[in-house]
Amino acid sequence: MSDATVTTATIRPEEAAHFGALAADWWDPKGSSAMLHRLNPVRLAFIRDAIDRHWQGDVRARKPLAGKTALDVGCGAGLLCEPLARLGAEVTGVDAARENIAAAQIHADRMGLSIDYREGELSGMALARFDLVTSMEVLEHVADKGAFMAQLAARLAPDGLLVLSTPNRTLKSRALLVEGAELVGAVPRGTHDWAEFVTPEELAELLAAAGLEIVSQRGIAATPVRGLHLSDDLSLDIILSARHAG
Repeated sequence: MSDATVTTATIRPEEAAHFGALAADWWDPKGSSAMLHRLNPVRLAFIRDAIDRHWQGDVRARKPLAGKTALDVGCGAGLLCEPLARLGAEVTGVDAARENIAAAQIHADRMGLSIDYREGELSGMALARFDLVTSMEVLEHVADKGAFMAQLAARLAPDGLLVLSTPNRTLKSRALLVEGAELVGAVPRGTHDWAEFVTPEELAELLAAAGLEIVSQRGIAATPVRGLHLSDDLSLDIILSARHAG
């Protein structure tokens, strides 16, 4: 699972090449990104709840992000950017792989969605701060995790909301997300390096070092009966919301 590449300053070049090669297949729900298509509704449920709680909005509103800006870092071909735009946000998507940005722009145009897609390094982009910053299944692909988290914090508005997800470094995640998922073709081979996963404690330290504090945290679990779903079990994957501390 990955929404892939981030910036040339924090991402490994081989990561950009790996995910860029998958760009043409990104929007095929039965293709190499099938796991992301199954994951998207789960994380969107968390994001919607976090949005409603943070801005104390109407839970029945169809566009709770109307009038707000959103930045998705490591956006891939736009699987999260498009739902955020439909929730009313003015969306910017950033990715280091040119192929991903091209595929994202083509798909958004076909859907009639106006999304500002940018290829390259986040730290070198002339961007304002955003009300909502998201980065889903990206941290595990980043070489300098502290620098990456600092970049996310720098793009977050003073009263903004950050939503981030990443696999936990456990024996369970190694068995299911790396060895098992790649063996059965659920994710492309070479997608994950288990040693690059972070624990909840390490993630909290990275956030604190960037001046951020956790607001809410859940796990994304997988069972044969329920499939992927939000859970209190953090052993497979972590999704959280955070804000500037203080």
